[in-house]
Amino acid sequence: MLRIDVITIFPRIFPDILSESILKRAQEKKKVKISVHDLRDFTSDKHRSVDDKPFGGGPGMVLMAQPIFDCVKKVKGKTKAKVILLCPSGKKFTQQKARELSKEKHLILICGHYEGVDERVREHLADESISIGDYVLTGGEIPALVIIDSVTRLVPGVLGKSESLSVESFDGNLLEYPQYTRPANFRGINVPDVLLSGHHKAIESWRKAQSLQKTKKLRPDLLKSK
Repeated sequence: MLRIDVITIFPRIFPDILSESILKRAQEKKKVKISVHDLRDFTSDKHRSVDDKPFGGGPGMVLMAQPIFDCVKKVKGKTKAKVILLCPSGKKFTQQKARELSKEKHLILICGHYEGVDERVREHLADESISIGDYVLTGGEIPALVIIDSVTRLVPGVLGKSESLSVESFDGNLLEYPQYTRPANFRGINVPDVLLSGHHKAIESWRKAQSLQKTKKLRPDLLKSK
């Protein structure tokens, strides 16, 4: 079972999404255990403060190290967990990284917020920092959900059919081929004849060509990284 713990100052963001669809079934089947922890429960003052002004001046507030360190210590216990800080300056999240994380036993996701997190968290607590893209969000809660969703579906036994994972977008740096379903003719728009032919080799060849064509058109950067 993969254990995922999320550390956040906005825990109410998570329950609705975690209790639907594949994420719900994965937990029910005990393939993954997801827990959300309120960082304010680990503060040391009566105001439950989690942030403070940055040394050296500047706008905004910075999440303090103390509650994060204490929370990770409590959540981690004696387990060997991978601690991940979610922030804009982290390494870009990819399908390959999702596959790597799905093989871990325990993930701890720290949701950054405000103007950032005390650098000592990155340097002395987190094993790595991850960003879901080259843009800035208000916090790490949405990135945490993205990672939970993408990683959970890769855990063996979560999806109903293993072949659902055999050909996916970004595998081999190619986007997935176009998909169609009934009816074969919808408002005068026909499904490609080859998909109706029953000729499996021809279908496979068509799909490979379509994947390459689609990638060249929509994500040529993926081909440059091969």
